[in-house]
Amino acid sequence: MLYRNVFKPMLFRMDPEKAHHMVIGGLGAGVRIPGTLAAMKSMYGVTSTPDMTTELFGLSFPSPVGLAAGLDKNAQAVPGLSASGFGFMEVGTVTPKAQSGNELPRLFRLPSDEALVNRMGFNNEGAAAMAGRLRSLSSRPIPIAVNIGKNKVTSNADAASDYETCIRTLYRYADFFVVNISSPNTPDLRNLQHGDELKDLLRQVMGEMKRQAKQNGMSKSVLVKIAPDVNDNELEHMVDTIAASGVAGLIATNTTLSRDGLTHQHASEAGGLSGRPLTKRSTEIISQVYRQTEGKLPIIGCGGIFSGQDAYDKIRAGSSLVEIYTSFIYEGPEVTRKIHMDIRERMQRDGFTHISQAVGADHH
Repeated sequence: MLYRNVFKPMLFRMDPEKAHHMVIGGLGAGVRIPGTLAAMKSMYGVTSTPDMTTELFGLSFPSPVGLAAGLDKNAQAVPGLSASGFGFMEVGTVTPKAQSGNELPRLFRLPSDEALVNRMGFNNEGAAAMAGRLRSLSSRPIPIAVNIGKNKVTSNADAASDYETCIRTLYRYADFFVVNISSPNTPDLRNLQHGDELKDLLRQVMGEMKRQAKQNGMSKSVLVKIAPDVNDNELEHMVDTIAASGVAGLIATNTTLSRDGLTHQHASEAGGLSGRPLTKRSTEIISQVYRQTEGKLPIIGCGGIFSGQDAYDKIRAGSSLVEIYTSFIYEGPEVTRKIHMDIRERMQRDGFTHISQAVGADHH
């Protein structure tokens, strides 16, 4: 209630990107004050229980509810966000070199649609800056995934080298990696999702992951984040290529270019749409991927999760884990615990004794 009644009205009067920087900067600085992290954990933390703990990618996830990439682009607020009830989080998208992203304004709220439109364009401080921040973390209570992309000036023909650079720079500090080839805000990036371009990119990414595993004496997983704006045929080919590449799983889905059913004046803004309008489509894609791979390729469900029911629908459709983003902006940190508890309640109602039993239940 504190967020909804006090902070949200103040933040929503501000420019969205300024509010974003203030929150992330505040979280990053605030946790240095003694007692802040403990207070956040008591207000927003989730008590981990065996029935809600997921073992996946060689990691232990204390809750199935994670934070999607895009909120903490530079790993500035990892301790604070880790104390906000998440079972894992993504940082990034990060690129090899720092880049300023697209022109302002580039982030828009659509409150009547419970949505956001962004055309940020991978604005970030670069892989080396992120490595420094992750290296300096004193503890890591939840798994941290690093979401990696290519610089805007890098052609698709040379894209693989950018992903390889990010992996090399950040391998020691990431618990797992996410290859972002589905943002609509970097020109031609989504073309990497298809055909031989996808096959070649993933072959080179997996080659770098294997080299780093050998050098560092530990293997780590890499996932691919896919777009919702594909037809059934494109999705089938994409998933076949991803499954054959040896990656550990995928994230479904990134933001959409669709504007169906929107009412807010900002609906006409260019960029990727996230939030409530994506709920149904992302769940459909999760279901199709699960069915196609017979549940053998783990899925993280992302897109329009505002409630425990939204998350549980994605889990039953085939997601092993889920991620939120837009609902965190609209509802605040209270939403994480609420979604976690609601998933648990629905799982128990359906007679499941462990969250893994609910994964793909709609197909059985």
